[in-house]
Amino acid sequence: MNPFALMRRFTEDMDRMLVATNLGKEELEVWSPVVEVKEINGKFLVSAELPGLKREEVKVRVTPEALILEGERKLEKEEKKEGYYHTERSYGHFYRSIPLPEEVNLEKAYAEFTNGVLEVSIPVTGTKHKSREIPVHEGGKVKAAGG
Repeated sequence: MNPFALMRRFTEDMDRMLVATNLGKEELEVWSPVVEVKEINGKFLVSAELPGLKREEVKVRVTPEALILEGERKLEKEEKKEGYYHTERSYGHFYRSIPLPEEVNLEKAYAEFTNGVLEVSIPVTGTKHKSREIPVHEGGKVKAAGG
């Protein structure tokens, strides 16, 4: 099993444990977005599903060890005079730390947000760098050099 599958399984196990002890995500006001992590053609690619969020509500940061995704989905209040209202959507703060390969080019990291999906691309090279924040761009715009 690859390390990313192990991390996802660990997160799911922790969620189940918290629910079993009545400390589920709703009570903690925390949710964890679904992410896909892969390395293709010399690039480390992360895709995160963030429906209902705006680009400004998402922070993306890289360190030599991890890609950090953070933000908050605010609860929108809706009143219905008739009928039943129900939602299973999670709200609250989220924080994901995704381990990076040892040798990535942090200076060329690029993040793009389109239709509720955040996509981050980091070239895998031989260079090690200090951490920095990555600006999140509107989808469909011209990508940075090397992206």
